Amino acid sequence: MWIADGWKDYKVIDCSKGEKLERWGDYTLVRPDPQVIWDTPRKHRGWKRMNAHYHRSPRGGGEWEFFDLPQQWSIRYKELTFHLKPFSFKHTGLFPEQAANWDWFGERIRTAGRPIRVLNLFAYTGGATLAAAKAGAAVTHVDASKGMVSWAKENARSSGLSDAPIRWIVDDCVKFVEREIRRGNHYDGIIMDPPSYGRGPKGEVWKIEDSIHPFVRLCAQLLSDQPLFLLINSYTTGLAPSVLTYMLSVELMPKHRGHVCSGELGLPVEESGLILPCGASGRWECR
Repeated sequence: MWIADGWKDYKVIDCSKGEKLERWGDYTLVRPDPQVIWDTPRKHRGWKRMNAHYHRSPRGGGEWEFFDLPQQWSIRYKELTFHLKPFSFKHTGLFPEQAANWDWFGERIRTAGRPIRVLNLFAYTGGATLAAAKAGAAVTHVDASKGMVSWAKENARSSGLSDAPIRWIVDDCVKFVEREIRRGNHYDGIIMDPPSYGRGPKGEVWKIEDSIHPFVRLCAQLLSDQPLFLLINSYTTGLAPSVLTYMLSVELMPKHRGHVCSGELGLPVEESGLILPCGASGRWECR
């Protein structure tokens, strides 16, 4: 398991009965988590003094209940600053467990000893984009949501990366990769965080179980002659980390060799001292 234990502004305080109690900077939130199937006593006072609580509906979705929470606030991870705000389906605009991956590929970029080009697909609000840019890479950030790309730009400005070599693209990720292949462009590192399910601008259906392997095969064509890494994130229940290992091995190892490994991402839980699992990642790196 890869543990994101470098945070100072974020913490999982406790988790019980399908929910987790978190500190995001100065504010405490309670949000549902499908991994939290245990029923342990809720002794921490934060369970009764939360700033906001996301209630999941038995019919799907849910809604926020606010007590004392601003519309937007910020937290930092090392030299990066992220704007947060509660929005649909329990999210805040950041997945803190991904810091374990930011540190991993950031170190590879910094020690590469050459200019590195990184492609970040399904790039959301830009956590991985900013981490790669801060490490010295030129980054192409691609997301189909104009609002998410605008949010990522705000995070870049707050992190002192307004002038960093980041190319911001609002586009369907599959279509963009296909065009990049035709244009003959290549990247030394590729990051992808594909959704479990989605629709393209013309109604194209993305279902991760059917779409991810062909997409990895496409992305492999974008790797440079001296590739550094490829990272896949998955939050899809039932898609085991070993599946990511297998896909990366089949598509990358015959040509590029290197090393593949996959595992769960995790966050430390203050009250229990245990680790909360938070999805999986597959990592390929050239050695």
